[in-house]
Amino acid sequence: MTKRYTFCLGLLLLAATTAFAQQNPPAAQPPAATQSPPATQGVPWSSLSGEQQKLLGRFGGNWSSLPPERQMALARGSERWLGMSPEQRGQAQKRYQQFQALPPQQRRDLRDRWEKFQSLPPNEQAAVRQNFHRFQDLPPERRQMLRQRWKNASPAERKQMVQHVREQRSRRMEMRAPPAPRPRH
Repeated sequence: MTKRYTFCLGLLLLAATTAFAQQNPPAAQPPAATQSPPATQGVPWSSLSGEQQKLLGRFGGNWSSLPPERQMALARGSERWLGMSPEQRGQAQKRYQQFQALPPQQRRDLRDRWEKFQSLPPNEQAAVRQNFHRFQDLPPERRQMLRQRWKNASPAERKQMVQHVREQRSRRMEMRAPPAPRPRH
C-alpha cells in the first residue's frame, strides 16, 4: 500500500511544474506600488520606486498606454525581482530561458496549467506545493521511475491513477476527522 500511495502521490506531483513550487506566498503588507488599484485604473509611473522605474525603463515612455492589468503585473513582477537575491535572480533567468526554449505548444500547456493552478483555492495551492516538495525529496531514481510510469500511461490509466489518489486522500481525511458525536437517548 505504501508503494501504491507513493506512486499515486508522485503522479499528482508530476502535474505541478517547478513554477508552482517556486511561487512565494504574498507578503503580508505589499508595497504601495504593488497593491492592486481598482480594475479600471493602472499603476501610475510616479508611484513606482526609483529601482522599479530603472528596471522597467524600457516601458517608461509608453507606460500610460499599457493596459492596467499589464501595468499591475509589471509592477508586481519588478517588486518580486528586486526582492530576490542574486542567486534567485540567476535561477529565475535560467527557468525563463528554459521556458523560452520549449516548443510553443508546450509553453501554452504550461501557461494553461499555471492558470488552472492560480484558480485553485489557497489550501489546494498549498497542497500542490507540498506534494511537489515531497516529490522533490524522493530519490532521483524513484522520481524518474514515477515520471516514466506516468508518461507511459494511457489517458484512461492516468485518470484512474488520479482518482485513486483522491480516494486515498479522502480516506486519510476521514481518518483524521474527529468521530461524529453519538446521539443521546
